[in-house]
Amino acid sequence: MSEFSHLDKTGKANMVNVVEKSITQRLAKARAVVYLPEEVLAQLNAGDIQTKKGSVFQIAIVAGIMAAKKTGDLIPLCHPLGMDNCNVDISINEANEVVIDCTAVITAKTGIEMEALVGASVAALTIYDMCKALSHDIVIKEVKLMEKKGGKRDFKRS
Repeated sequence: MSEFSHLDKTGKANMVNVVEKSITQRLAKARAVVYLPEEVLAQLNAGDIQTKKGSVFQIAIVAGIMAAKKTGDLIPLCHPLGMDNCNVDISINEANEVVIDCTAVITAKTGIEMEALVGASVAALTIYDMCKALSHDIVIKEVKLMEKKGGKRDFKRS
């Protein structure tokens, strides 16, 4: 049975010791899905929503990247990481939902899943923040890891 990686033998919280781990290239992709009600969807113009503050999706992309860079400050016991790359893509799916994909890459001794998850989450929250004047019926439906490569185990959600 697996053990929680952030607990020591006595059950006390601790940071995972990565001293003995190998440096490998690691990649993580996370996805957030946001439901926008009709009154917000009606504001979509050429695949984005324009506001007095600017392009909703472009600002969400920047917010997601900034948040991914700050993950070590936001999530207790996460290692502070200097990412090699972070990319946030936003699209509308066939169900008229906003799909946010955040991909983070690093060459390091520890994984980068939390950075991808934080990036996707904050991008979704930014869309909510920028569109809430139109409706409070916006729903961040899910945030999930889609893929990870490097480290002990690879993972890919179908």
